[in-house]
Amino acid sequence: MNEVILLRYGEIFLKGKNYSFFENSLFKNIKYRLKDIDLKIEKISGRFLISEFAQEDKKNIINILKCIFGLVSISVAYEIDTSLENILETCKDIKIKAKTFKVETKRADKTFETQSYELSAKVGEVILKNNPKVSVDVHDPEEVVYIEVRQNGKTYIYYEKIMCLGGMPVGTSGKGMLLLSGGIDSPVAGFLMAKRGLRLNAIHFHSYPYTSEQAKQKVIDLANIIKKYTGNIRLFVVPFTKIQEEIHNKCDSEYMVILVRRFMMDIAERVAKQNECSALITGENLAQVASQTVASITVTNQMVKDIPVFRPLISFDKIEISKISEEIGAYETSVLPYEDCCSVFLPDNPVTHPKQEKLVKNESLLDRESLINDAISNIEIIDIKN
Repeated sequence: MNEVILLRYGEIFLKGKNYSFFENSLFKNIKYRLKDIDLKIEKISGRFLISEFAQEDKKNIINILKCIFGLVSISVAYEIDTSLENILETCKDIKIKAKTFKVETKRADKTFETQSYELSAKVGEVILKNNPKVSVDVHDPEEVVYIEVRQNGKTYIYYEKIMCLGGMPVGTSGKGMLLLSGGIDSPVAGFLMAKRGLRLNAIHFHSYPYTSEQAKQKVIDLANIIKKYTGNIRLFVVPFTKIQEEIHNKCDSEYMVILVRRFMMDIAERVAKQNECSALITGENLAQVASQTVASITVTNQMVKDIPVFRPLISFDKIEISKISEEIGAYETSVLPYEDCCSVFLPDNPVTHPKQEKLVKNESLLDRESLINDAISNIEIIDIKN
C-alpha cells in the first residue's frame, strides 16, 4: 500500500478536440513547479498522480499544488492493486472519527465486476464492523470514505478533497501585460487573468525621486507574491519622471491625471507588443477614482490601438477586491504607505468628464513621441522567478 496524491482538473474536460493541449499544458506547469522536489508524476486517465515522495515533502507539495491554476482538487490517497479482497482488507483499518459516514465509489474501470453501489455497501459493512459506535448516513454524512477504481489496475482510497483554485492552466490563453501600480487592485487583476490562462508580464511606472525606491521595491515584492499563482513574471520598470514633469509644467492641472493615464496606456501597449503580449490588464474599477469614470476610461482607452484591455475588476467593490487580495497574500504589502506615480502632482479637482478637444490641445504642448521613446529606451527589466 503506497501513499500518493491524486490531482483532479475540471474545466479542461470541456475543451473537446483541444483537450490534450490543455491537459499537457497543466501537466507541464505542475512538473515545473515541483521540479526541485524528488517525486514521480504521471497521467492516469483523467487524473494526475504524484508518488514516490518523501513524507517530509508532502506538506510543501500540497501547498504548491493548491496555487496552480487548472487544478480543481487534490487528495492524499492510499494506492492498492485492484481486487475486491484487497479493497475490503485495506478498509478494515479505517477509523471513523465522526458519528456518521458514507462510502462513495467511482468505478472508472468498468472491467471490475463489482458495481459501485455494491462495492460501497460491502466496504460500509467492513467499516461498521470495526467502528461499532458510528452509523451510515448517505444523505448528510459527517465523513466520507472515497474509493476510486481506476483503469491502471489500481484503486485509490482517501478521506478528503483539498480544494484548489480551478481555472485554466497559465499560458493556455497567451500572454498579457499587467499594469502593476503597487496598490490593492492591480495584483488582484493579474491573479484573476492568470486564472483564465494568461501568462503575465508586468509594467510599472516609477517617478523617482518623487516616488521612493521603497515604492519600487513594494511592486517587486507584490510581483514575488503573485508569481506563485501566475508563474514567472518579467517586470518592466518605466522611468516616468520626465513625462510627469512635462505634463505638470505645460498642461492644465485638472487634466493631468487623464494625460498621465493616456501616456501609460500608450507605453504599455508598445512594450506589450514588443514582448509578444496580446492584451493589457488593469486594475481599474468603475467610478472608484476620477480616472475611472466611463468618460475617463473611454479617453484613456483611445491610446490602445491594436490589442484589448482587460479590466477584470471593473464591477467589483473595494471589499470584494480586498478580500481576494488578503486570500492571495498581497494585501499587507499593497497597503504599505509608499506612494506610486499616480499621486505625484495630484490636482485638487481632477476632471471626471474630459473633453476631447481639451485633451488634444494639452497634448499638442508636449513632444509626445520623444518623451515616450526616451522612457522606453531606459526601461529597467527585472525577472521575477519561482
